[in-house]
Amino acid sequence: MNDPESVEQVARASSQRRGIVRWAVKQTVFVLILAAVLFLSAGGAAGARDWLFLGLVAAIQVLTALVLIPRSPELLIERSQLKEGVKTWDIGLAVLMGYSPVFLALAAGLEARLTAPPAGINAGALVAVLVAILGTLLTLWAMLANPFFSGIVRIQQERGHTVASSGPYQYVRHPGYVGMLIFTLATPLILDSLWAVGVAALITVVTAVRTALEDRTLQNELAGYAEYATRVRFCLLPGIW
Repeated sequence: MNDPESVEQVARASSQRRGIVRWAVKQTVFVLILAAVLFLSAGGAAGARDWLFLGLVAAIQVLTALVLIPRSPELLIERSQLKEGVKTWDIGLAVLMGYSPVFLALAAGLEARLTAPPAGINAGALVAVLVAILGTLLTLWAMLANPFFSGIVRIQQERGHTVASSGPYQYVRHPGYVGMLIFTLATPLILDSLWAVGVAALITVVTAVRTALEDRTLQNELAGYAEYATRVRFCLLPGIW
């Protein structure tokens, strides 16, 4: 007779594997979409900076897998699918932010096709890559510190959702968004695109709106968050907001 605990452990491990595979497939498709948009929009004007950006995004997906799969596989499972309790107002905002590299690449590619190809890789582009990596590391730090770091706003009742207050959450309430914004603002410099600067500005506004809505939801619905917000006063920028 099978031990119920062993059966449950096998089922949990199987669910984890399926969730990780779903996440990996989604990220692979994302990189392929990014590549298609980047090179098709630029046409013959695609160059070394496009490959640099594509390689950076692909490397970030690999790094995320290497960091999170052994440490927090449940987080990848949570981020691989929609579950009950998702805030419908967040779906569009999540898509805009999640696909922001694609929109940035589209703007840069069209600019290269319709005006002039960007300059080759220089020191400025490499510094921007380092800044983007730092932003990514901040987001990964937030993911490791917060096991409830979801891709879309919802209170994860079935997982015993609690307030994250360690790691970067000691300094701002939404450090993951700070890391994403750093990556977003570095991208136009990597791609050498003024058009992408405009897209990055729009994404910054979307991020600020989403942060405000998410913070209000957490204060109203997540036990302990309102008290946490009195201790950590700033959402994104220490000393400002």
